Amino acid sequence: MNTSGSEIKIFAGNSNMSLASKIAKGVGVELGKIEVKKFSDGEIAVNILESVRGKDIYIIQSTSEPVDTNLMELLIMIDAFRRASAGRINAVIPYYGYARQDRKAKSRDPITAKLVANLITAAGADRVVTMDLHAAQIQGYFDIPVDHLLGEPILAKAYKSRFYGRDDVVIVSPDLGSVTRARKFADSLGVGIAIIDKRRPRANVCEVLNIIGDVKDKNVIIVDDMIDTAGTLVNGANALEGFGAKDIYACCTHPVLSGEAISRIQNSPIKEVMVLDTIELPEKKKIDKIKIESVAPIFSQAISRIFSNQPISAIFS
Repeated sequence: MNTSGSEIKIFAGNSNMSLASKIAKGVGVELGKIEVKKFSDGEIAVNILESVRGKDIYIIQSTSEPVDTNLMELLIMIDAFRRASAGRINAVIPYYGYARQDRKAKSRDPITAKLVANLITAAGADRVVTMDLHAAQIQGYFDIPVDHLLGEPILAKAYKSRFYGRDDVVIVSPDLGSVTRARKFADSLGVGIAIIDKRRPRANVCEVLNIIGDVKDKNVIIVDDMIDTAGTLVNGANALEGFGAKDIYACCTHPVLSGEAISRIQNSPIKEVMVLDTIELPEKKKIDKIKIESVAPIFSQAISRIFSNQPISAIFS
């Protein structure tokens, strides 16, 4: 999938260097030369080590933990490229942090997802490329084009060889808000669907009230866009086990895996958790239960298509 290396340049911040390298290789170019470091007082220093004048620039940076540091790196890199007379500046954000703060859940709440969109636009980005935003309406928070890629086809493809069309397999939505995602996943595998009915008394805490659908003696796959503390996931898995489910699998696009997530998954009835590499996992989080599929091929195709002004939708059709 070679593209004109004389015009396109791909650079990476520090959040996910391994993914950035795979994406650049898929496009057929080398990663651009840049230094993204910190001064002794903690301020971020960016030094572009090659000419970018008039070039099509793609900055690969997930705003994952440490969220604020990675976000500031992205903003400063965008500003640096703008001041260096780059042509188009494309912010490639596999994982968009602050996406869960997308509305005022209660009075006096900020809408931080919108603030971050404003910051990226004000810094000088011409386009954003991201994957599986927690809330689809975040695309509308930007006044620049947003290409929203999907992780579900990658995960579904990974499961098809094992589970396609089987009567003893059910896709489980972890809540009512994720039913559309679960239904698409179930359609891809040709299997049925169930829903976990839960409530959240407070942030990062959930209580399972009921299971809607038949999971008794079924192998179940819980599908979500992200796993953070894994409290919701493990509570759901325990409930499914209580309702008679056999083997329990889980998958998500974004493995945030903060706090006690790893120990919770390790000690849960979940047999396997499949995640995508939108967030780079440190070695201590790569336990045997966690399997990783790469988003690099889809991002490589997207970048090549954007560069050559071809439609992104063709990737998923």
